[in-house]
Amino acid sequence: MFSLIYMVISIILSVIDVAIGMQLLSLIFPLGMLIPCISIAARRLHDTGCSGWWPLIALIPIIGLIVLIVFLASDSHDDNNYGANPKGNGVFA
Repeated sequence: MFSLIYMVISIILSVIDVAIGMQLLSLIFPLGMLIPCISIAARRLHDTGCSGWWPLIALIPIIGLIVLIVFLASDSHDDNNYGANPKGNGVFA
């Protein structure tokens, strides 16, 4: 849901930028969302049993981003050091 809402807001802001003829909103929005995006990635990695520091692997060109995508796309473990599986309560299962 976070990615969907992020994309919708980004598209709306891009349309507004085209209408006013400046790229101001399209540049400010991603900067304001940088910390929440890192937070969401760390939360997802905690769901898979990995450390929240793994998003830093994206700083390694190409290979780091591929490894991070694989970690983010992997399925959640039942229980880990960071808590219970969020899908395990029957709501999303």
